[in-house]
Amino acid sequence: MGLSRERILIPSVLLILGICVCQITSRTLSDAYISQKHDLWMTQYGRVYANNVEKETRLNIFKKNAELIESFNSFGNQSYKLAINQFADQTNDELKPYFNSLKDPYNSKSPHDFTSFKYQSVSEVPRSLDWREKGAVTEVKEQLGCGSCWAFSAIVAVEGITLLTTGKLMSLSEQQLVYCNRNASGGCLGGYKENAFDYIAKTGINTDNAYPYRAVDETCITTSEAVQAATITVYEMVPANNETALLMAVSKQPVSVSIDATCFEFGYYSGGVLTQHCGTNLTHDVTVVGYGIHDGLKYWLVKNSWGSDWGHNGYAMMQRDVNVPEGLCGIAMRASYPTA
Repeated sequence: MGLSRERILIPSVLLILGICVCQITSRTLSDAYISQKHDLWMTQYGRVYANNVEKETRLNIFKKNAELIESFNSFGNQSYKLAINQFADQTNDELKPYFNSLKDPYNSKSPHDFTSFKYQSVSEVPRSLDWREKGAVTEVKEQLGCGSCWAFSAIVAVEGITLLTTGKLMSLSEQQLVYCNRNASGGCLGGYKENAFDYIAKTGINTDNAYPYRAVDETCITTSEAVQAATITVYEMVPANNETALLMAVSKQPVSVSIDATCFEFGYYSGGVLTQHCGTNLTHDVTVVGYGIHDGLKYWLVKNSWGSDWGHNGYAMMQRDVNVPEGLCGIAMRASYPTA
């Protein structure tokens, strides 16, 4: 099937954020330069250490990251840039909570278990699309040290479909999913965005203001859970390993996706079109809220849950239509969306 307005082809040293093979060669920066940079960074992020021993340990981690980032940025032919962010003094073990999606003791269905795909007949898509411009995306949020990316990803998609069906954009409650969806997720220990969709279809979801995010596992507040500010009917999976199908779905609504976000480049991405393939070990959930072309490169516009200091104001442009069917970092492997 052809898409009339756009022809679609179907088709990372210290790794603080994971075990991805990285081609960056570290450059050596002076201790004085790094110490000054670290002090400024501590002020920016309000970081306070218990004693000088801890500060020295964190400074060494910070230095290695800063050297890798500056080495990468020294090459002028890259389509994207890296930057020091809130993760710069942390170890891989400390960052594991950020990569705790796809924990499923309840045997969530595989994408291959689904046959229904409501957008299979889409024959025309815009050349570019940004759901933020259409008022379907709320502000960037931050999951903090809780493995709740699955909840954030699902909520973005539900907020989008709610706007499209009711005309109202509401910031919905990730914390309700973390607290109350315990029969089908591990709370801060991880979960599946599809189980979140199942929960919302059965129970509904309250607003973020009424049930605010706390980044911890606690007992469900049943009186708050009982308020249905929004709901969905069900969810569907996008056909796996098919960027064309993903494009069809995103042209109609924001879509939740799972990616491999463990490589250094993703963790410190700050702008441009990310072209580094992290792999296909799906460890993180985000939401595709648009697509387009930048400097000749097709991209997916991805909303993350690491706050607005990460990436480009909390978003990333990830290369689209790459030469592997699963898409960059596995973005086309496990995509899903709620239906009204």
